[in-house]
Amino acid sequence: MLNVHALYLFHTIALQGSVTKAAQLLNISQPSITAQIKKLEKEIGIVLFIPQGRGIALTIEAQQLLEFTKRIFAVTGQIEQWIEEHHQGQRGQIRLAATYLPAHFLLPKWIAKFKQHYEHVDMTITTTNSTDALRQLLQMEVDIAIYGGLAEEQKEEIYAEELFRDELWFVVAPNHRYANQHISLQEMMKEPFVMREQGSSTRERLLALCRTHNTPPPQIPLQFNGLPEAIQAVIAGYGANFVSSLVVRDYVERGQLARVYVDHIHLQNSIAICTRLHEPLSVASQQLIATIRQYSTSLD
Repeated sequence: MLNVHALYLFHTIALQGSVTKAAQLLNISQPSITAQIKKLEKEIGIVLFIPQGRGIALTIEAQQLLEFTKRIFAVTGQIEQWIEEHHQGQRGQIRLAATYLPAHFLLPKWIAKFKQHYEHVDMTITTTNSTDALRQLLQMEVDIAIYGGLAEEQKEEIYAEELFRDELWFVVAPNHRYANQHISLQEMMKEPFVMREQGSSTRERLLALCRTHNTPPPQIPLQFNGLPEAIQAVIAGYGANFVSSLVVRDYVERGQLARVYVDHIHLQNSIAICTRLHEPLSVASQQLIATIRQYSTSLD
């Protein structure tokens, strides 16, 4: 097998046109370089340099070899740069699972900011419900989970860093009899609800709320896998929804939805970054989390 170090010495001498200059550049003694070149010539059975005046000249074979070493060390340089970029978080891969709220209302901005500085980091993003997002994280299918909700039980293997909180609102169509009214939780729970599928953290929060206040849970005769469909059904005049204010604030401001103020109920939603406890993250993942922290303070 060829001695790559000796090839690099040859490459440097050939480009510098002088053993002395190569020795100075590489901070190696001239006799040491000369000895290694002689050894290389012996190993490959080819004379590489011939005396020319006070200097040296490349043989025809050495000129041909130089074309190969240019390619070799160009690729080596690219590999070294690639390794350095990985260490700096400039390259790599991030697998991320996010619940609906952050995936649709927060991540697009955060990812755009991240990609401005780390465009060569590959990202795979899965949008799912809270139960499945944490399952994927625990089973190492993803590196990070962005969670919108409030887990009833925090799993010991997961570290959750809360970014901020938003309010949870009851909403109905503007012409609903409870629109903009103050009512009791018992009255609100008599309304049919349009909700997301089982496993949705907001749905679980609503059911937990009923358990806490010893109130029968609402009927959920209509459920969707996607939140937009559920919201559109409420806008069309069917039922109520219990949802993050981030999702429906614009609808309320435009008059397409109306809030219902349920007495003594003031719940908040936690937006958190979840990672596996005591497991180091890649530099790229660390950079993404740093970007999210920076921009989560501003939701404009």
